[in-house]
Amino acid sequence: MVDQNTQLLGQAPAWLSAQEHVSRVAPLDRPILVIGERGTGKELIGERLHFLSRRWDGPFVKVNCAALSETLLDSELFGHERGAFTGATEMRRGRFELADGGTIFLDEIATASDQVQEKLLRIVEYGEFQRVGGSKVLSTDVRIVAATNADLPGMVEAGSFRADLLDRLAFDVITLPPLRARPGDASLLADHFARRMAIEMAQDFPGFAPSAIAAIEAHDWPGNVRELRNFAQRLAHRGMLMAPDEPILFDPAALDPFDSPWRPTGAGKSGMAQASPAPSPKAADTRPVPADFSAQVAAFEMQLIDEALSLSQGHQGRAADLLGLSYHQFRGLLKKHEYGRKPGKAADPEGGTPVSGPVRAM
Repeated sequence: MVDQNTQLLGQAPAWLSAQEHVSRVAPLDRPILVIGERGTGKELIGERLHFLSRRWDGPFVKVNCAALSETLLDSELFGHERGAFTGATEMRRGRFELADGGTIFLDEIATASDQVQEKLLRIVEYGEFQRVGGSKVLSTDVRIVAATNADLPGMVEAGSFRADLLDRLAFDVITLPPLRARPGDASLLADHFARRMAIEMAQDFPGFAPSAIAAIEAHDWPGNVRELRNFAQRLAHRGMLMAPDEPILFDPAALDPFDSPWRPTGAGKSGMAQASPAPSPKAADTRPVPADFSAQVAAFEMQLIDEALSLSQGHQGRAADLLGLSYHQFRGLLKKHEYGRKPGKAADPEGGTPVSGPVRAM
């Protein structure tokens, strides 16, 4: 079961605006479209729309349209009569019947065939449908929430999606911002996922080092929250195994668990996997793709600070020497990055920088 408290976490203005949009349209008993990139939380938004509506005590039924062939999707949505096709040995109720009085969530709606789209149009307009292989007209009272990461208006122009169905589904459209457009939320979510991993490992979570937080915020996260969740839990697991009591540093290898100079690239004539050649220095560079130049520079500077403080056991003077800086230059760097005000850090009385380097998060 999906944890509703994961992808709904966030404080960025774009995310809060989307949540307010959901709250406004949830009570309206009309079809809603949820648009967003993969991993942005479309299914959780569908659940929120249901549980904030007057149908909250009715069924919430989910269907992934992309996971089924045309025939199977038709049968899954509308049911079938006995003998409707080979293997149909008994009558089966479809998801629209099962969702009567509640909400049906149609994920990846853009992949539905023309035949399924035509049936959806009738059920949206009249609440009527027929089972596959049946002649009896059935009725159902269902609210439709559909989701996709496709450009439906563009598909209408290309002739691959029905304009009349889009008109009826799009009473209102909720477009979810990608994680790269939610400053501050990536580190908030990463902390949440990492703490869940610490609970699984029966350990105290030591927190992310400031350089790791900066790197997490600088990364583009093309897979959005789903990608971030896997990364944060992988990074936390590795970090707590290697140094259970130390703040966790950013490890680029945790971005891609398949990254290896011996990664197979395919099967040869003998059926044996062929090893890939050793990567060039440029290809081997798996540092996070920066959201912008300044964010990446800040992440690198904070990584150097973390490593210097770790090597000097938190002594700021020795850390400055390791970096070839004067004590005042080093203190200036700490102040520049608000080092003492990062999550899990304690401030000293001189102006917000740590007294003895990274402080373990409680």
